[in-house]
Amino acid sequence: MADYDYDLFVIGGGSGGVRAARVAAGEAGAKVALAEDDRYGGTCVIRGCVPKKLMVFASEFAHMPATAAQYGWDMPEGTFDWTAFRGRLNGELDRLEGIYKRLLDNAGVERFDARATIKDAHTIALSTGEEKTAKTILVATGGSPVRPDMPNAELAIVSDDIFHLDALPKSILIVGGGFIACEFACIMHGLGVEVTQYYRGEQILRGFDDEARNLVADQMRERGINLLVGTNIAEMSAATDDTSTGAPVRVTSTSGETQVFDKVLFATGRAPATSNMGLEEAGVALGRGREIVVNEYSRTDVDSIYAIGDVTNRINLTPVAIREGMAFVETVFHDNPTPVDHDLVPSAVFTQPELGTVGLSEEQAAAQEPIEVYATTFRPMKTSFADRPDKVLMKLVVSKATRKVLGCHIVAPDAGEMIQLAGVAIKMGATKEDFDRTVAVHPTMSEEIVTMRTPVRST
Repeated sequence: MADYDYDLFVIGGGSGGVRAARVAAGEAGAKVALAEDDRYGGTCVIRGCVPKKLMVFASEFAHMPATAAQYGWDMPEGTFDWTAFRGRLNGELDRLEGIYKRLLDNAGVERFDARATIKDAHTIALSTGEEKTAKTILVATGGSPVRPDMPNAELAIVSDDIFHLDALPKSILIVGGGFIACEFACIMHGLGVEVTQYYRGEQILRGFDDEARNLVADQMRERGINLLVGTNIAEMSAATDDTSTGAPVRVTSTSGETQVFDKVLFATGRAPATSNMGLEEAGVALGRGREIVVNEYSRTDVDSIYAIGDVTNRINLTPVAIREGMAFVETVFHDNPTPVDHDLVPSAVFTQPELGTVGLSEEQAAAQEPIEVYATTFRPMKTSFADRPDKVLMKLVVSKATRKVLGCHIVAPDAGEMIQLAGVAIKMGATKEDFDRTVAVHPTMSEEIVTMRTPVRST
């Protein structure tokens, strides 16, 4: 039997890689090493979910004084201090990164702060000049934002850069219509920035339920975001002699309008981090988008090399990467082949209002079988009392044949919190009648999920 330095070598210190490494070492007793060439915690903790959600929280305070006044509070309007917030944010990210490092250390994982590439099926080359061998290699390098291939694209920033701005711009153009673009449009608007958003498609949030994404778009416009669909950048150039990334940019849209923005943010997609890693040379197959091709057990074409998380471009969500890491450990170190369950994964878009979803959209469900749709749109009590025009949506998509709830879609404040609980019921196979038998919690927005009795549409 070959003698390897490690039972497992993990490339990538994000949520999925760290979970797999520490569980393999701490619970399965494997000898494990992990290499990370940037910061521990990966996209989610350092430049994604966590800092973004803290920015969401910060941006939501803007409307509170006006709302409070309608409830009888004399609350003066304040100003947002980006520098103070950024200092607190960086401190929190440092704290979380420290936790990730300690989790690895406490589990006995050997850490290498270096870039790792694959030399062959069992050999890892480190940027320090060292080479290590492992019986199994796990690639968990995640992904990174990409700029479109167009002249002067380097003048714009990407989502990784937005957390490091020296100051908030007065105006920003956000290009893209996915959840990252829409979330940052809402965040920046809430922080007092004049926001314009271009999306080349017919409607933002492609792939989500049409009724839900239409309401999100309407509410974004209602709040003052200049959201333009069917629109893209035709030309962009430096607006001043300063041509550094993030300097003012002159943009001409495909509709012919020219405007100068303090910042332009490209949120037009992310790419798996597979470049210059030696993957193809080692026999690992890559897909059309440069993602690592794996089977249901996260194994590549090379028996000793596995991959999890965004680098595989399956479902690019942090909890999914963690689940994939756990399934990998079960399969490889507990002799319990465990396929990854990618069915009925709840998710949330942290726009304002939030969009929470689990299961099939109305359009997807109708394409596969006859359905009933139960939906209601209304003004929530809290903001209706304050004369704000906010609207929310509660929606269930139901199979006529089985009565199972195929999809649930919520557009509302804290929709992410609600959809997590709805996801449990739907994952268990709950029927519409199961929802009907559940007593409502009154007065709440979510009670509408269990009080809708008559379908609004049927196919």
